[in-house]
Amino acid sequence: MWALRRSVVPLRTHGYHVGATRTCCAKLDTLTTDLEHKVETCSTQFVSTGYRAWSKRSYQSLSSHLKFSSASRGLSSQAGAESSEEGSVEDGFSELESPSSEIAEGKTVKEEISEDLNSEPELSDDDEAEVSLRELGLSDTDQNAVEEISSKKATDSGLLKVLMAATRNSLDSELNKWDEEGKPLGRSEISLAMLNLRKRRWYGKALQFSEWLESKDKITYAERDYASRLDLIAKVRGLQQAEKYIKGIPESFRGEVIYRTLLANCVTASNLKKAEEVYNKMRDMEFELTAFSCNQLLLLYKKLDKKKLADVLLFMEKENIKPNLFTYKVLIDAKGQANDIGGMEQLLETMKEQGFEPDISTHSTVARHYVYGGFNDKAEAVLKDMEGSDLKKNRGACRSLLLLYADLGKADEVDRVWKVCDPNPRMDECLAAIEAWGKLGKIEEAEAVFNKMTKIWKNPSAKHFTTLLQVYANNKMLMKGKDLAKRMHECGCRIGPWTWDALVKLYVQAGEVEKADSILNKASQQNQIKPLFNTYMHIMDHYARRGDVHNTEKMFHRLKQAGYVGRIRQYQTLLQAYIKAKAPAYGFRERMKADDVFPNKLVAAQLVQIDAFRKTAISELLD
Repeated sequence: MWALRRSVVPLRTHGYHVGATRTCCAKLDTLTTDLEHKVETCSTQFVSTGYRAWSKRSYQSLSSHLKFSSASRGLSSQAGAESSEEGSVEDGFSELESPSSEIAEGKTVKEEISEDLNSEPELSDDDEAEVSLRELGLSDTDQNAVEEISSKKATDSGLLKVLMAATRNSLDSELNKWDEEGKPLGRSEISLAMLNLRKRRWYGKALQFSEWLESKDKITYAERDYASRLDLIAKVRGLQQAEKYIKGIPESFRGEVIYRTLLANCVTASNLKKAEEVYNKMRDMEFELTAFSCNQLLLLYKKLDKKKLADVLLFMEKENIKPNLFTYKVLIDAKGQANDIGGMEQLLETMKEQGFEPDISTHSTVARHYVYGGFNDKAEAVLKDMEGSDLKKNRGACRSLLLLYADLGKADEVDRVWKVCDPNPRMDECLAAIEAWGKLGKIEEAEAVFNKMTKIWKNPSAKHFTTLLQVYANNKMLMKGKDLAKRMHECGCRIGPWTWDALVKLYVQAGEVEKADSILNKASQQNQIKPLFNTYMHIMDHYARRGDVHNTEKMFHRLKQAGYVGRIRQYQTLLQAYIKAKAPAYGFRERMKADDVFPNKLVAAQLVQIDAFRKTAISELLD
């Protein structure tokens, strides 16, 4: 662990400088596989942030003035991936995609279930895998129920069909009818339905179903049931309502799983201030903290404040919390993002020494950073390792290979990998192939894969169209994008945030920013669905490049209205608008401070530039 922590320390230099003092006198035993050691004295203090290390006997909270800045969905990676992002505790956040109440015309419920459960989740701007419900402690712990669930297919669940076919207004009456007719409503049937509603991201319906079950006393609540409800409330109604719900949970059930679930949703929302409070509360309540909880902070710091990664590792070292595979993945990705390729390679070796073999996800991360760093030879070597000796037997790697070979600009390799998939393609491979061909500018090939996909899956969903729509947007093909959007509407597809994102980008790339702005405005008025952060940024970036301060400020305000506050990127863009317009931005430092945002190196340089435009008494007279 000491070696792991030391390897991350240089990341501090990539963040905004804070005055720091540290005294650390440690006597380390020989580093063993379980990473145990003895620390005689160790204290860490950051003058600016007040970050402190803790001991098991003294549960000290993070200083109340420790401030974070915000960086889409369910739970992402270790954190969670489906809820929207926000930095303000007061603002709730809604489902990222609320499916329409009715099944699209022409689709049976069975087709809808099969289609969505055999396909990848919608595209996102932060594409990280969902943490498992089992890892969060929300899965059914009854082994018999687990076995029964695993033996069933979603398409065989009558209860799930009822839940999917009913509108939210009619759901309660349909469930009452199901119950009155004496149809199965045991723990396994409920768990199967709830699991598949979550897979489809139908969190609103899942929450309504959960509330109906409680009102009818259909299940005896255990801690995992309260945690599951809490998770749904956080996703649908926001963190504030989730905290209120916790107060109503019987004290005997308010354990570590409950607060771990809340912490994961804070991380999903990129709400560092609230995540800090929850983490400190878990320590104050003397819950045993696991690698999972520490990984939440690592995931956030990786996105927002890499200089603090080493502090989390120091804490894990003191508390003898062993890093797991995900810990290494986060740190490897952080090193890659900082363009510290040597450090990334060192961490990879340390991970192997500790008995963790890199999986496809880890290899993909390493290869991606090699590509972006210009180390193409090293990237290709990693891709060959991913392929193995027989790609047909290693189909799980195809999706990543398609995208990474496209990043390398190797059309022949993309074609070779696709030929392995082509005879019997999987959904995720088709979507990856469309995206890969789009990156290479091979529009006809991308369209051919799309057409093949629509023949295999007779009723294409929004994710099929959106992937190709993104290709058209990236290649500035407005007319084709419009035609595809019309076709999508005719197929009765549900329109969600990723479709809006593609449409907005399509019009921005074509220079029709006003139309893009209009689409975003209509999308943001739909209360059940919240546009992605990047969707706003497509338009805001364009205004900033033009030096249009008024409209850039307008988009900045709309971002805050949507709950996206505390992100350094939106401040960078706003500052760029002022710089382009050669206009002073009065009180900008105070604005950032009010939102708990602290300048990084780039923003600090931008602030110096806008100071140069500040008018003095003499300049005003001369003007």
